Amino acid sequence: MGALTSGQVAKKCGIGVETLRFYEREGLLAEPARTGSNYRQYPADAVDRVKFIRRAQLLGFQLKDIKELLALRDNPDAGSGEVRAKAVAKLADIDQRIKDLGAMKAELTRLVAACDGTGPATDCPIICAIDDNQSP
Repeated sequence: MGALTSGQVAKKCGIGVETLRFYEREGLLAEPARTGSNYRQYPADAVDRVKFIRRAQLLGFQLKDIKELLALRDNPDAGSGEVRAKAVAKLADIDQRIKDLGAMKAELTRLVAACDGTGPATDCPIICAIDDNQSP
């Protein structure tokens, strides 16, 4: 397969052209060669790279992490232990976020139970708790 245009890469990856350009600006994707009329021409392996980026995002990795994973992926001397360490750190981050969400849910559930939905909004226990004026 020969060089691909921005639109072709974007379509194969299920993303918009602006997302592709964003990845370039962030250094996740090398700036492609240009045609004489200044059109971007991506190598065929750009599709695999963008798909890798998208899958890593779905696993919760941030762009900084993805850049590091790509560097490891591209380095034949890199060990899988480094990759595993990043995945373990991401798991710990996800566990903490789940814990934080559970605490948020518990507090919001408590506030909803404290509000009977009658009276002025200024006296609502939810508003008061958010304002930190008083706790219900």
